[in-house]
Amino acid sequence: MIDRERGLWIYKTMCRIRSFEEKAVALFEANKLRGSMHLYVGEEAIAATVCSRLNRDDYIASTHRGHGHCIAKGADERFAMAELMGKATGYCKGRGGSMHIADFTTGNLGANAIVGGGIPIAVGAGLSIKMQHQDGRVSVSFFGDSTTNQGAWHEAMNLAALWKLPVIFICENNGFGITVPQWQATSVEDISVRAASYGIPGITCYGNDPDEIDKAMDVAIERARGGIGPTLIECKTYRWLGHWVGDPQVYRTREEVEAWKEKCPIKNYAPKLLAMGVSQEELDNIMKDARQEADDAAEYALNSPEPDPAHVLDDVFYEEEA
Repeated sequence: MIDRERGLWIYKTMCRIRSFEEKAVALFEANKLRGSMHLYVGEEAIAATVCSRLNRDDYIASTHRGHGHCIAKGADERFAMAELMGKATGYCKGRGGSMHIADFTTGNLGANAIVGGGIPIAVGAGLSIKMQHQDGRVSVSFFGDSTTNQGAWHEAMNLAALWKLPVIFICENNGFGITVPQWQATSVEDISVRAASYGIPGITCYGNDPDEIDKAMDVAIERARGGIGPTLIECKTYRWLGHWVGDPQVYRTREEVEAWKEKCPIKNYAPKLLAMGVSQEELDNIMKDARQEADDAAEYALNSPEPDPAHVLDDVFYEEEA
């Protein structure tokens, strides 16, 4: 059950993610941010709730829509925004950009532009936990619904189940694979039923409600930390914005998008916190602080230096320190 303290953390994290993404869009539209982005607006409850159950030394592997996972796992927004801008102060020194942010200090093994690319990484991390007898640690893999039609997903699921690895598979089912709706590309209505093929639990929950996500995580965390094996959780949600920032979105109606905006995870979680005794002023201040943090991150990134071409080959190969 989500208590008051963790509920506030989840709410704050959702607000931080939302504010970061909105600021990133503004910078992109002002032509101050390089490359494209895939934004997480509308899906914040998943990353926030899942990561509220993780420790700093637990692992996550992310996706091309990975800013939310990065922030929820403990990223400093200044370095994340600098990475989006390709600046030398970014998490990957400006070399990764939006789709390749990684921060090993928080257990974030990286976002990945390849569909399903992070899943074998998460399973590999789970295997390392087991082989090193690091009991109690877990590895979480975030991915979209279309990823479950990709071969690497099935191979990874099979090995994780066979070897009883401490992996939690989180399917963020936002209804579309780029422009293709799930029903046109996937043979099952609920992705979670595919877990049965590997003899592990599959749970479908409403991905805009932290309480529902947390109940599913109860099962997954107990199994993973207890050495029982993996779990597949499907969180049904919706992305408010296009697949990418230049997406014309001709494949869905404005009415559909507006209907889902009424299901905003931030707006609809607030009444539950008010019922726990949190004041409206406290909630307002959380959002205010989140927006200020995003503003500060943007200012930091804008004032950060460009990468020095003289160091373009740095970090290509591993070098031991003298």
